[in-house]
Formats: sequence, structure tokens, C-alpha cells
Amino acid sequence: MTEPDASTTDASTQHPRTPPPEKKRGPVTLRRAQVQTTTTDQRLLDNRGSSDWVHTDPWRVLRIQSEFVEGFGLLAELGAAVSVFGSARTHVDDPDYAAAEKLGAALARAGYAVITGGGPGIMEAVNKGTSEAGGVSVGLGIELPFEQKLNDWVDIGLQFRYFFARKTMFVKYAQAFVVFPGGYGTLDELFESLTLVQTRKVTSFPVILYRSSYWNGLIEWLRETLVTAGTIAAHDIDLVHVTDDIAEIVDLIERAEANRYGATAR
Repeated sequence: MTEPDASTTDASTQHPRTPPPEKKRGPVTLRRAQVQTTTTDQRLLDNRGSSDWVHTDPWRVLRIQSEFVEGFGLLAELGAAVSVFGSARTHVDDPDYAAAEKLGAALARAGYAVITGGGPGIMEAVNKGTSEAGGVSVGLGIELPFEQKLNDWVDIGLQFRYFFARKTMFVKYAQAFVVFPGGYGTLDELFESLTLVQTRKVTSFPVILYRSSYWNGLIEWLRETLVTAGTIAAHDIDLVHVTDDIAEIVDLIERAEANRYGATAR
């Protein structure tokens, strides 16, 4: 009779062991009683007693600095890259998943690395397509109240404690943003990128939305409400491209890259 594997079976019950609760906090792994119910970002932003900051915040600055140093050091030699955002809830059998996988492969063949949030859904699909096509697949994870590990298709991965440090990496090392259907996190990344383009913090930087049926309502709201109210200019709508064509996405990115180098040469 074959003996049960001691690595996966409790000797007293001979049933598979239940994995202990686990949470990643930056490079640290916490298990069992050490797992905290709050995140580093939450503890930074929550109100505290009047004098607590004197003891905690100066040290926290060094931790924040370390995240920038680690991110810059890891990605400085990445080369041309595209950041892709989208829902973590997109299922493998969803057409958007297949389209994201196709985009990852197309970007790899065009010579671009991809940068995603490293999670499931759209992020996993893009990383998978890129990795299978021989490109460089980057995942920038974030500490969340619910555990979310980097997907298996990430070739270069880094876990962040702070959203703002992570967001810097998405912008600094990318030549374009591609945004698939998603929720609050995706919208946050979309509007932050549009603000950077509008204020010319980044230039020759295409922001591309995939799947017109998902985004057209938002574009119409921007045009009919914000432009009409005068809170944005009519030409600000042109900062974003909407398409249903993966090949067009790659073409838009390549043309922006050519314009960027042409402007530099002049």
C-alpha cells in the first residue's frame, strides 16, 4: 500500500492539510497569527492620534523610498514597454480575455514588453500572450486586504505596498497605456493617465481604450456633460482613442513612438 505524502497530508488524520492564512506585505510573507487585516496604504492614510506620526511617519518615508529604488532598479533596462490595465474579474472564457492575450502577443512581436498589475483576469491574459510570444512580461502587484498573488505568466514581478509608488512605475517605463474594460481601479488608472497627458507631464503618449461598446457611454458623458459645462476642452476628448481592433492598437503605439523620435531628432 502506498504511504501518503507527508508534505501534503496530516499524519494524524491522513487528510490534505489546509494551507495556513497567508499575506504578502511588500517582500515579506506573513502567515497564521501574523496576518494583518489592514494594508500599509490604509495605515498610512487612516487618521491616527495627534502624536503618532512623530514616531511612525519619518521611518515610513524610508520604506516608501525603498519601493521607488526597487522599482527603478528592476525596470531601468526594460526597454520599450506598454502598460495594460483591465478587470481582474474577467474570466478565461470571456472574449475580452482572448483579445487581451492576442494584444500581449502582438506587442511582443512588435518589440514591446508589457506591464500589468500582475493579477488575474485581463492582466493575466496580457502577461500570458506576451510570455508565450517570447516577450518580456512584467507584473507590478499591490498589497490588498484580500490576497492577490502575481499570476504565473509574469516574468519580472515586484510587489508594492503603496499605490502611488506602483503607479509611478506604470507611467515611467511605458510608451503607451491600453485600457480594457474594468472597474474602479481601471478607471483610476485611466483618468490619472489622461490627466498626465492633458497637463503635458507626459507627451506623445497614446491612451487607448479597447472595446467601444464598453467605453462609448463614458466618451459621450465626457462630451455632453464635461465639455458642455466647460470643465474640459473639446479637444481633450481627442486625448483618448477607442478601438475594437488589436492591430490598430499596435499601429497607434508605433506611430506615436515614431513621432516621438522624429520630434527628438528635429
